[in-house]
Parts: sequence; C-alpha cells; structure tokens
Amino acid sequence: MVEIRNGKKVLITPVSAGDLKDIHIGDIIYLDGSLTTCRDVAHRRVVEEGRPLPVEVRDRAILHAGPIIRPLGEDRFEMVSVGPTTSMRMERFEYEFVRETGVRVIVGKGGMKEKTAAACREFGCIHCVIPAGNAVVAAVCVEEILRAEWRDLGMPETLWNCRVREFGPLIVSIDTEGRNFFEEKKIGYNRRKDEQIEAISAQVKFIR
Repeated sequence: MVEIRNGKKVLITPVSAGDLKDIHIGDIIYLDGSLTTCRDVAHRRVVEEGRPLPVEVRDRAILHAGPIIRPLGEDRFEMVSVGPTTSMRMERFEYEFVRETGVRVIVGKGGMKEKTAAACREFGCIHCVIPAGNAVVAAVCVEEILRAEWRDLGMPETLWNCRVREFGPLIVSIDTEGRNFFEEKKIGYNRRKDEQIEAISAQVKFIR
C-alpha cells in the first residue's frame, strides 16, 4: 500500500508489485510496517545453505545493517543505532535471495549492480539507500523490535524484525524496471569529467 502523508510518499507493508509500479529511481520514500535487518551471513544461509528465513519478509522489507541493540530484559530490546551496511557486499547473493524470499524493498548503503537490478526487474522489488550519518535518526523510526532470530550469529548479524514508522528518507536506487540510479548517473559524471579533463589539458599543455 502507498500513502501520501504530509507530502511524504509512504510505503506500508505488505507491499505488492503494483504498489511499486509508479515508484522510480531518484524518488524519495518512507516505510511503515515490517523491516528486518539482514546482511551477509543471513544471505549466505538462505542462498548457499538453502535455509528458510525464520522471519517472514515476503512483500516486506529488509535492511542491510548491523544495529546496536540495548537489551531491556524479558526478551525485549531497544534499537539504539541502525546504520546501514554497504549493500554491494550482498550483491552476489541478492538475485537468489529475492527469488527465494519474495522481499519487496531492500534498503542499504550505496548502490548495487546487475544481479540486484535483474531481481528488481524480474520479481518486482526495489533497492533504496538511506543517507549516511542517520544511524541514530533511523533508530528513532523503529517503534518496536518484535523478534530476534538467528541470535547465534551475534548482534550485528541477528535478524532483528522491527515495526517502523516513516523510516527514511529512502532514495530509490533501483526500481522495478531494473533502472539503476547510481549506474546511470555514473555515465553522466564520467562524460562531464572527460570534458573537463580535455578542457584543462588544453590550458596546461605547455607543462611537460
């Protein structure tokens, strides 16, 4: 479901492929509902070991992050800080991970490449980036930690299943058409760079 709230475009889980059809690279969105931290080892368990996730992420969201958690006792926890992990670390797993889990929204830091773009295009999901330096702000958007699974992996790799409210801002980096914001921008940046190098070289060609 998509809701416009105080000028913000908010995705509310569960999210369908139809909810994402009008969301494109460069858009800024926010997230309500279920968000589960999920990074390297969890991806490896799903893809390489064939283990099902103990948390339902189909039509929901995952966050590439290793958060800092404060135990409150009686199996209750508080999110202290949740800075994103570099998403490229999950690139080699992401196509198979999306295919197996049905996740709709992937959030992390930095861009991803062909395997993730193919997954977004074929399975109707998106990848988003959350701006760096917002780890504490992002934690404030976590209303409650509902479950903690695969705790044997330690705090950073545990699957922390959270209920979030207006989690963001999230910048869409890959949309359901497979367009890749970072890769498209890189082409323009390189063209401008080459133009400037040529212009500067012409002015300093007397330097040997």
